[in-house]
Amino acid sequence: MGVQIFHVDAFADRLFTGNPAGVCILPAPRDADWMQNVAREMNLSETAFLHRQEDGFGLRWFTPAVEVELCGHATLASAHVLWEIGLLAPREQARFHTRSGLLTAERRGDEIELGFPATPDEPASAPAGLSEALGVVPKYVGRTQYDYLVEVESEETVRKLKPDFGKLRALPIRGTMVTSVAGSGEHDFVSRFFAPAVGIDEDPVTGSAHCCLGPFWSKRLGKDELVGYQASARGGVVRVRVAGDRVHLGGRAITVLGGELTD
Repeated sequence: MGVQIFHVDAFADRLFTGNPAGVCILPAPRDADWMQNVAREMNLSETAFLHRQEDGFGLRWFTPAVEVELCGHATLASAHVLWEIGLLAPREQARFHTRSGLLTAERRGDEIELGFPATPDEPASAPAGLSEALGVVPKYVGRTQYDYLVEVESEETVRKLKPDFGKLRALPIRGTMVTSVAGSGEHDFVSRFFAPAVGIDEDPVTGSAHCCLGPFWSKRLGKDELVGYQASARGGVVRVRVAGDRVHLGGRAITVLGGELTD
């Protein structure tokens, strides 16, 4: 019997929106080279690999180019699949053991809520060439353990960004999130996320970025529960609840297709 694999749209309330992820259910751990090859074959921003272990599941994430330390949308997709195919009971918490520690997921009505570590930014100087690569003058620049955060003047600026990906790829940066306060009452903030250095020019909806964006906008807007919109071409809504050193991310997921790998 082959290995089960699924294609899931995460942070999506209808097909072909949000961020697509691969979810591969393994009977036992596989080596990194094999997982990287599968992720390259799937050619999605991330593919998640899960195997059952004591008190939950082991979970790793790969882009088509590299393994990553933290991924929100593929974790949401993984939890969705585990409930959908019956590996978890409907009210059972999903527990994932990862390189970023224990991550959890719970069903909240028709949404899934992830429990992630907060990754707040610290003020930083923009790396040489970042403004030119993005084509904007930052209002604020911060840095997390993973990425840079760039605040700009308006939602319109975020939506109209046309980065020079060649220049951005040449910088010593894993990823860059660009954000502003939202221009309407429907959302609290908007963002986009660029990571050409790890093989993703623009990520459609980035859960891990909201582990920074949540605390960032919570401080500025004076509220612990926020709604973010990632303004990529596909677009997606991320509900954010900030609780101390944890960030809870809420969203929906839809299975696009499922099948088996022959190896």
